Amino acid sequence: MSTSMYAGTTTAGRPEFERVPVDASGIGAVEQPLTLWERLSNNTAVRRIALLVVLAVIWEVYARFLSNPLLFPSFSDTLQTFWRDLMRGTLISRTFTSLQVLVLGYGAGLLLAATFTTLAVSTRIGTDLLSTLTAMFNPLPAIAILPLALIWFGLGMPSLIFVIIHSVLWAVALNTYTGFRSVPETLRMSGRNYGLGGIRYVMLILIPAAFPSILAGLKIGWAFAWRTLIAAELVFGVSSRSGGLGWYIFEARAELRTSQVFAGLLAVILIGLFVESVIFRAIERRTVQRWGMER
Repeated sequence: MSTSMYAGTTTAGRPEFERVPVDASGIGAVEQPLTLWERLSNNTAVRRIALLVVLAVIWEVYARFLSNPLLFPSFSDTLQTFWRDLMRGTLISRTFTSLQVLVLGYGAGLLLAATFTTLAVSTRIGTDLLSTLTAMFNPLPAIAILPLALIWFGLGMPSLIFVIIHSVLWAVALNTYTGFRSVPETLRMSGRNYGLGGIRYVMLILIPAAFPSILAGLKIGWAFAWRTLIAAELVFGVSSRSGGLGWYIFEARAELRTSQVFAGLLAVILIGLFVESVIFRAIERRTVQRWGMER
């Protein structure tokens, strides 16, 4: 029986817990290179592309089975129409028109959200004002105020910008304010101990700590703005002479060109995927994931 000495006393060993080291040289390499299938299955982009391909195949098969292009065109017909209008420049000009309005409305909404949030963080009156306005207007659908926008601003870009601001403002302001309030007190005290104050305190402590909530608000605001813009354009476009993607879809529906309707919807979806998967994804990688706030 093995014994050991500790603090001048002798203790008995526990042979039931003692194991003889195993010779691992005969097991082989512990690290095995991944196979091609394992590397592909672990790639998120590849998995999503494969899922899109499966959905496209289901779409094509169902459309051919239905055999009614006026009701449900096939995926190949939609792609041909999409490519044809893309080469003619129709889709590009309509997309540019929609994005131009979206950028103006989204930017104005972010500016107003920053103003309201600054007031809410700085003063009690600002907090009460933001809470009251958010409770009043956040549940109100942006498309519901479109008639009021038409009365005030008439047919054209200002009406669209007005409803986009409404769809962006409350979501972004509410998320940003919630993010600021959720910053841990320990982190705030650390910033004060380093002598930070004013704009440096906000830029170096509050905004980085609250950035997951801010980014979530930006994504929600973008989605609201994009769907609101397309819905509003379905009503009257941008002006009497030109319109965006929503008006492109509306015109195609009026002329019973169903494949063109699907091509317009496909353009809306592709732009949404690009913004979500490329722009916001890049921001996430460079900020919250790099800072260890998100996996």
